[in-house]
This record gives sequence, structure tokens and C-alpha cells, in this order.
Amino acid sequence: MTQPEQSPAGATAASGGPPAATTPVYSAEPVPYRGPESLGGLLLILAGIVAAVSLALDWLADVDGTGWDLVRDGFEDLDAVVDNGLWQPLAVVLGGGALLVLGILMWLPARSHRFLGLLGLIVSGVIVWAVLVPLEDAGWEFDDFGPGFWCAIAVAVLGLLGSLKALLTGKRYR
Repeated sequence: MTQPEQSPAGATAASGGPPAATTPVYSAEPVPYRGPESLGGLLLILAGIVAAVSLALDWLADVDGTGWDLVRDGFEDLDAVVDNGLWQPLAVVLGGGALLVLGILMWLPARSHRFLGLLGLIVSGVIVWAVLVPLEDAGWEFDDFGPGFWCAIAVAVLGLLGSLKALLTGKRYR
């Protein structure tokens, strides 16, 4: 019995017929590459840094006490944290820490950072809620708040922008 002939591409030809058609081993489709989400990650890292800075600043204009004092009081009285209104500084500072971690993770190469963007959007939504509740209670008057609260507003804005950037940016192709 005779062996079938091999074509140069490796396909076996039928006995005496033309060589068999071969398909290329590569794809003609563009290939998504793994890369960092630079801008979204940077914005989330900045949100985490601003949340840390807010710990050293006064949150209220007429009350002497820093953000660190508010967070410490919130952790000491954790049972009544919702009743006494100390959940807002806790949400901003802990949410800022979570945004910092998500921002660092966005600098790792991946095909898409949409899941991290979704997580960041959820955390940023809680921070926005923690900023809007005291503003609404104060009748949208900004005179009652100090620079620490302005930093909390910046954390909310930076978190939203960074999360939306990562969420809306799809796969990148070469």
C-alpha cells in the first residue's frame, strides 16, 4: 500500500488528485491585548489619596475636630453609627481605601477592566450617597462644611469618573 503524498502545508492529498486546501493556523480577526487602564486607575488612586487627606482636615466649619476624630468616633460607637450620622465619614474614608485598591488593580494588565469599573461604581455610589445626605440636611448650604468635606466631595467625583472610564472602555485591539 502506498503512502499518500504530503503537501508543503502539511495537508494530505488524495491519491493522484490536487493537494487538499488548508486553512491558516492564525486568525485574521484583531486580537485584544492585555494592558492597564491608566486614566481610570489614576483617578481612583487619586480618590483614595484625597480620602486619606480628608482625615487630617476639619469636616465641619463650626466644630473643632478632624476627619480622623469622626472616623474614630464612628468605629467606637459602631452600634449607633447610622443614628448619630457618623456613617458618612466612615463611608467616605473606607470607600476611598477601596477605590485606592481598585485603582492599583486597574494598573495590572487585563483585556478589560469593566468588572473593576463596576465595583468602583458601586463604591462610588455609596460615597456619593454619603456626601449628598449631609448636604441635603444642611439645605444645600456649603457654609457649614470645612475642607475635609470638600475632599469628600472630590473623592465622590474622582471615584465616579475613574469607575465610569474603566466601565465604558472595552477591549483594545492592536
